[in-house]
Amino acid sequence: MSKNNINIKNRKAKFQYEILDKYTAGIKLVGTEIKSIRDGKASIAESFCEFNDHQELFVVNMTIEEYSHATHFNHKPKTERKLLLNRNELKKLYKEVRNTGLTIIPLRLFINDRGFAKLQIALCKGKKLYDKREDIKKRDTKRRLDRVKKAFNN
Repeated sequence: MSKNNINIKNRKAKFQYEILDKYTAGIKLVGTEIKSIRDGKASIAESFCEFNDHQELFVVNMTIEEYSHATHFNHKPKTERKLLLNRNELKKLYKEVRNTGLTIIPLRLFINDRGFAKLQIALCKGKKLYDKREDIKKRDTKRRLDRVKKAFNN
């Protein structure tokens, strides 16, 4: 697997949240963590981001499995990992989260051209049950239309 093939997505995020704004953040990692990510052994399914007392952004509940070829210096799979953004972006996100009660959800974990692990995060608002029902209805309608088009073309 080459280094640019890594593209770990949070599939439930678009269904459960309304995405308002997207950012790309770096992640502060230990040596064995980046090796596990390059092997594709990471998950951001139940993860979210939160600020600490010093207005630093951390990703919580992100799972990076232990590296198989490591010695006793291996990392813990579910620790908080610091996200690296510039100061203006951090201030804007902090203000939005504190004032309007929005959440920050990781959408995608990938490795960029220079070989660094990056996390695409989004400022989100939770969807209500009726919004989710609307999405399901739209998806089903689109599927039916695609089936009809395919049958018509063949």
